[in-house]
Amino acid sequence: MFHKNIKVALAVLITIWAVYEFSQVHIMNGISILLLAGIFVLFYFKNEFILLAFLQLRKQNFPGAQKWLAYIKNPEGALTQKQQGYYNFLQGLMVSQTNISQAEKYFKTAIKLGLSMNHDLALAKMQLAGIAMTKRRKREATLLLAEAKKLDKQGMFKEQMNQLKQQMKKI
Repeated sequence: MFHKNIKVALAVLITIWAVYEFSQVHIMNGISILLLAGIFVLFYFKNEFILLAFLQLRKQNFPGAQKWLAYIKNPEGALTQKQQGYYNFLQGLMVSQTNISQAEKYFKTAIKLGLSMNHDLALAKMQLAGIAMTKRRKREATLLLAEAKKLDKQGMFKEQMNQLKQQMKKI
């Protein structure tokens, strides 16, 4: 796992190499090398292991997603702030099936660090509402569910929110 600044340094060095190729009138080599530099820039903003973990989650392969997340040894050094948010978000999803206290910490950290998409933030808050409900903290669960409802503009989680509301009435 590369430190995030190493990726930037490699992109700069490869770009310098591309400029050299352009100066030697090797245009196609320069273009190809610039594309290589673009890959490092892309991986600076979108971490490759997080992308692969999301791909495994899409296939409902939780052990595979956990395997890809395990490759990230030092999230603070290797990831940008938003990527750290998604790392914690994914860890929370993985752990939520076995340890809800640990999952709560991951989801709170993910919300604090920030998530780019509103539906991801809504899902994290909805998960926290479910955890708060299982721990008999009805007021906190109600507030989190209301925040999640505001963030869910497309209505993707409408059924799950209604189920949580029905379960909260029983508390």
